[in-house]
Amino acid sequence: MIDATQIRRGMIIVMNGQLFRVMEMQLITPGRWKAMVQTKLRNIKEGSQMEYRFRSEERVDQAYLEEIEMEFLYQQAGEYFFMNLETYETIRLEAEAIGDGVGYLMPNIVIKVEMYDGRPVGVTLPNSVDMKVITTEPSLRGATVSAVNKPATMETGIVIYVPQFIKEGDVIRVDTRENKYIERVKAK
Repeated sequence: MIDATQIRRGMIIVMNGQLFRVMEMQLITPGRWKAMVQTKLRNIKEGSQMEYRFRSEERVDQAYLEEIEMEFLYQQAGEYFFMNLETYETIRLEAEAIGDGVGYLMPNIVIKVEMYDGRPVGVTLPNSVDMKVITTEPSLRGATVSAVNKPATMETGIVIYVPQFIKEGDVIRVDTRENKYIERVKAK
């Protein structure tokens, strides 16, 4: 159990026997009154969202998850299939459990799958991935370094804003936490 003031974004907590991922949290300290923690929670099983306000002295049950390295195999009809690298067991996850990370799932990428009581409940992506640019606008003549970035569609379909010098066929490194371009990867 932790104090409500220790709740952080991305944490998974247990309320009424169900798991909730903290999507947003804000500590509110009004004048003479006691502090409160305003949260936006997503029910992991159902996918529904709700807002909940904790009193600062409340205790919250934090869920401890086991992380297992797994390799992404393929996607079929909105379900994503992963293989445990130690036991070779295959599991499936729905898009809701993966969240925004579905745009970074390429065959053979190794990620960490979060397990709770033997059930997969979410994933942790690597901090960065290398992806190939499939389509982007041609660079503008005379564009400088300070020019505005342009959209580029990656091999998985996700759109990332990149500098003007990036062209189709380039491989770039993308920050998965912020959906941002990091650098161009040199050909090997």
